[in-house]
Amino acid sequence: MAKEFCALCAKVCRACAEECGKHQMDHCQECAEACKKCAEECERMAA
Repeated sequence: MAKEFCALCAKVCRACAEECGKHQMDHCQECAEACKKCAEECERMAA
């Protein structure tokens, strides 16, 4: 079940990164970068 949870987390983080990345404000760009890193780690753990 952990792999499925990590895969879901990665999907949510990717969606958040995409949305935040659309905005040019610094805090949005920082959030997008953090979400991308989170998604990458979750994808690694789901593999």
